Amino acid sequence: MGARYLHSPPAVNLICEESTFVRSTSCCLHSCLCLRCKTSNLKPCRTLVFNMPSRRFNRRVAALPDVDDFFWEKDPTPILDTIDAPIHLKNLSSKELKQLAGEVRSEISFIMSRKCQPCNTGHSVVELAIAIHYVFNAPMDKILWDAGQHTYAHKILTGRRSLFHTIKQRKGLSGFTSRFESEYDPFGAGHGCNSLSAGLGMAVARDLGGRKNRIVTVISNWTTMAGQVYEAMGHAGFLDSNMVVILNDSRHTLLPKADSQSKMSINALSSALSKVQSSKGFRKFREAAKGLSKWFGKGMHEFAAKIDEYARGMIGPHGATLFEELGLYYIGPIDGNNIDDLICVLKEVSTLDSTGPVLVHVITENEKDSGGEFNSEITPDEEGPPDSSQDILKFLENGLSRTYNDCFVESLIAEAENDKRIVVVHGGMGIDRSIQLFQSRFPDRFFDLGIAEQHAVTFSAGLACGGLKPFCIIPSTFLQRAYDQIVEDVDMQKIPVRFAITSAGLVGSEGPTNSGPFDITFMSCLPNMIVMSPSNEDELIDMVATAAMVEDRPICFRYPKGAIVGTSGTLAYGNPLEIGKGEILAEGKEIAFLGYGEVVQRCLIARSLLFNFGIQATVANARFCKPLDIDLIRMLCQQHDFLITVEEGTVGGFGSHVSQFISLDGLLDGKIKWRPIVLPDRYIEHASLTEQLDMAGLTAHHIAATALTLLGRHRDALLLMK
Repeated sequence: MGARYLHSPPAVNLICEESTFVRSTSCCLHSCLCLRCKTSNLKPCRTLVFNMPSRRFNRRVAALPDVDDFFWEKDPTPILDTIDAPIHLKNLSSKELKQLAGEVRSEISFIMSRKCQPCNTGHSVVELAIAIHYVFNAPMDKILWDAGQHTYAHKILTGRRSLFHTIKQRKGLSGFTSRFESEYDPFGAGHGCNSLSAGLGMAVARDLGGRKNRIVTVISNWTTMAGQVYEAMGHAGFLDSNMVVILNDSRHTLLPKADSQSKMSINALSSALSKVQSSKGFRKFREAAKGLSKWFGKGMHEFAAKIDEYARGMIGPHGATLFEELGLYYIGPIDGNNIDDLICVLKEVSTLDSTGPVLVHVITENEKDSGGEFNSEITPDEEGPPDSSQDILKFLENGLSRTYNDCFVESLIAEAENDKRIVVVHGGMGIDRSIQLFQSRFPDRFFDLGIAEQHAVTFSAGLACGGLKPFCIIPSTFLQRAYDQIVEDVDMQKIPVRFAITSAGLVGSEGPTNSGPFDITFMSCLPNMIVMSPSNEDELIDMVATAAMVEDRPICFRYPKGAIVGTSGTLAYGNPLEIGKGEILAEGKEIAFLGYGEVVQRCLIARSLLFNFGIQATVANARFCKPLDIDLIRMLCQQHDFLITVEEGTVGGFGSHVSQFISLDGLLDGKIKWRPIVLPDRYIEHASLTEQLDMAGLTAHHIAATALTLLGRHRDALLLMK
């Protein structure tokens, strides 16, 4: 803890690089704690002031971090220092493996605390990762993971320790497994639930190729909410291919009532039974008994199978027979933080040949004291939400910078208080704490469905058919999984589901896996969908009111992850917007910027940059991608020589709709020249959001330089980009 002042020093503005949370504080500058992760990742720096147009005139003050000036004490790691590859684990004793687990956990804590990022889940699977690499022989044996944080120990043990401090940084390690990063990553971990399907494909390819390597897939209890997992399990049971499925069960659930019930216990008896179940002798005896029962006829074989299922259901945990019905041999539960038990069971499983798929149920515990992370987004890997709406309100009001999610939820609550038909359906991995404010206020009108996004969309459609007003909140990247349901179950039937698409566009350190660049394109091509995006938080509030008003067709709006432009003060109720109408924010001549979404703010900054070169540009806010404001577009084309459309989305989105209209309307036959600014046709790798925007060519300087180039002022454009 830092030293205390005897008197109050002047307040300073501080910001944490990863959390983007800002507040004024009066603590000692070199002992400040990050408000998100409680680590000293803050430093006062030069003040940055942005003037943004809004209903209220605001000035946002922030400071940039510089962690290099702080002193960090790192625990010694003598055993970990000797591990450069998984093969170096083979000769370690049980005592040394346990010490190694502590050192790996310390390494993860040290790195992630400096980055203000949670690591609870990374801690919980350390013993499991060590046991897997101790028993199996990667990279010949293929080890697949479902979740990003589960792979932290795996990355450290597979020769990437020296680069682990670069995780989620530009040109650094990915936060997920990546085939481009290491031979120890045979498949990329994305949105969960994919490792089992990919692993089964690799197992079949191995069998057809006559190879003998083993396939190990690690799934979590959160990914088992997705139907793809059960599809893969059923297929694996049908093919009877040899593979090991490890269910990493953190004993968390989306259901509060289930969380309040007694947890599955791990004791000496369950450990002993798991070892017996996994033993080669027991499996051979079981197979022999099956063969003998078949000899007596089909009736006897079916009777013996029922007895076997009943007996295993009696000694196994609740729900274990589900995996048996799907064709997987169930073993467990096992203490996932006991290296000795893990190694014993995995060794037995690894020696089983021609016995089909095996599921090993592992119970892991998240660390309770691993640095006190307090993230703005609750992921399935972390602690549960605050206990009450008052706790969440304190969190939102304790001085942290407000986000688009905060504004969205507050406006949605305001609408829900006046309209009892409004309900919320949430899908996707993790849930923002601000969204839980709605859950606390209206628990009977909130449904969190995890990564069952397909069900979330059709469930919302059913709610709408029942007379309710569902707001289906799904991050852009996870909405991709539910596209068929959006088309068939919502848009084709003109059912008024309101899609709130969060984390749209680039998302910084989470990289391309969790970014949302495609939703403008795949939502705006649907015939009945209204598609809109706010340029600031005030318009977001208005769009919530607009969505609540529309009852004859589906509607969607997207907004980015992170801090808002700068609104402060009490929330005003939104005013419904006129469908398909944009606005002009600043008038100029010669060149016009038509922005869609938050990039409008960068267009305004670009206009200020151009003013220094003697150019006055028009800036218009489209608001709607579908339907377009055709009167606004006609006016811009008729009064300017150049039209530049700007969006944080891919080819085929807003700019494509504008070009389609001006082509068919004959506007391109006149003097107007049109240029689109969109995300490049490649995935933008993980980096800070500022770096990603620079890599994508979507900064205000890039927008202004495009205008200068169109005007033939190439030298000025080069000077601007220096």
